[in-house]
Amino acid sequence: MKNYKKLQNGSDIRGIAITGEPGELPNLTPYEAVDIARGFAVWLCDKLDKNPESVTIAIGRDPRISGKRLMEGLMNGFGPYGIKVYDCGLASTPAMFMTTVFPEFSCDAGIMITASHLPYNRNGFKFFTSEGGLNKGDISLILKYAEDENSGPANLGEPKNIEGRVRDFGKLVYPAQEGDVMSVYCRHLRKLIQDGAGMGERPLEGMKIVVDAGNGSGGFFARRVLKPLGADISDSQYLDPDGMFLNHAPNPEDREAMNSLAMQVLRTGADFGLIFDTDVDRSAAVDGRGREIARNGIVAMAAALVAEEYPGTTVVTDSITSRQLTSFIEDGLGLKHMRFKRGYKNVINKAQELNRQGTDCQLAIETSGHAAFKENYFLDDGAYLATKIVIEAAKLRKQGKSLDCIIEKLENPADEREIRIPITYGDFGTYGDKILNDLEDFVKSSEELFLEEPNYEGVRIGFPNGWCLLRKSLHDPILPMNMASDEEGGCDSIVDTMKKFLSSYDGLDLMVMG
Repeated sequence: MKNYKKLQNGSDIRGIAITGEPGELPNLTPYEAVDIARGFAVWLCDKLDKNPESVTIAIGRDPRISGKRLMEGLMNGFGPYGIKVYDCGLASTPAMFMTTVFPEFSCDAGIMITASHLPYNRNGFKFFTSEGGLNKGDISLILKYAEDENSGPANLGEPKNIEGRVRDFGKLVYPAQEGDVMSVYCRHLRKLIQDGAGMGERPLEGMKIVVDAGNGSGGFFARRVLKPLGADISDSQYLDPDGMFLNHAPNPEDREAMNSLAMQVLRTGADFGLIFDTDVDRSAAVDGRGREIARNGIVAMAAALVAEEYPGTTVVTDSITSRQLTSFIEDGLGLKHMRFKRGYKNVINKAQELNRQGTDCQLAIETSGHAAFKENYFLDDGAYLATKIVIEAAKLRKQGKSLDCIIEKLENPADEREIRIPITYGDFGTYGDKILNDLEDFVKSSEELFLEEPNYEGVRIGFPNGWCLLRKSLHDPILPMNMASDEEGGCDSIVDTMKKFLSSYDGLDLMVMG
């Protein structure tokens, strides 16, 4: 009996694709990919009410060394049913969604083979239709179909014999049409910059921009978007795809990665720098003085980019944003800030819900760098956010200003920290809920602390000079605890208070709290 439920990671599928790390055995190989492709075919044909022979799916991948074989597995799963497949090769996650939008493709669905910023031995799948990325329930259903060896697309009968197939290590590999989506996608981004900057065909002439792709898929943005528009990208780094990611983690949240970009910007005298995660659905920046525009800063930047065109709009963020960010968005920009839940699909879905209810919401963004604009299909697209930053930087340069002036009024907490507390108790979900319920009662009985509301995830506590959010992890037996203080070293007192409360729970490993 196959059990693929463990491969679900929220609205994505992720697993161990190859050997290489001690104790980590592969559970997502080409064999599982065949079943998952069949499960997705069932789900998609039911959703579209289409015969599989009239369905077109585009598949792309990041540079992980397991990507090509997983792509072959997907093709083996789709091929027998007559589904047309585009092999888009090395691509980005947002570009795979755009295969459902660009008329050159007009696909029914796109699939990206990626595990985002996770280590080289991991991989996974992200799925898209023209409505956007799939939700958690959709993935659950796809994996259920994948487990059923008797399932197949509705009204299909037996798989068809397809001529022209080739043999690879004894497996049938069904032919796919090459799909150069990245050329179309890069042309799309170049035109956005030309139209937005309004300075001719080479609006970036004279600008030096450092791009750090972390050896992921994002090198195209420097070479195929910025350089043709006149930008000097000569000091960019780690643009070449390398599935082992030998230089640093391709992750805008990684301290080493951000420091590397900041030092390169300072060393080369660049106007600013941009950094992408592996599959380019997230990005962050560094200004010309080497200061990070990440976490609260990238949220503030994105909010500022929509403020002028959409005055008063609502910005939906994840739950760990600072009080200073709320002040910047509401008092500084005149927008509304809704602090919601962690998880990029959570913030996107909430933004779409608000719009359906009549509340204008132009931006859904996580502090991780997932930014989804209403004007861009609410797609979390790191290259689109970078494009908007580049447009604004080009316009500011014409006025003799630099990028940092956009968020110069954003204040930062004096002290910030995240502690991830392991739950060792067997039923970690129920145990975590009990702790959070008890914590609410504890705060309500305190004369010094108060509940910060509205709050949609975990328990957010107001301290005299800061705040703390304790919540359950989306997927793991962990209680993440985020905190910030307006005083240097102020998180120490917050930790002390929280440790005293948590010390009575035997099912927690509090060693991480010091």
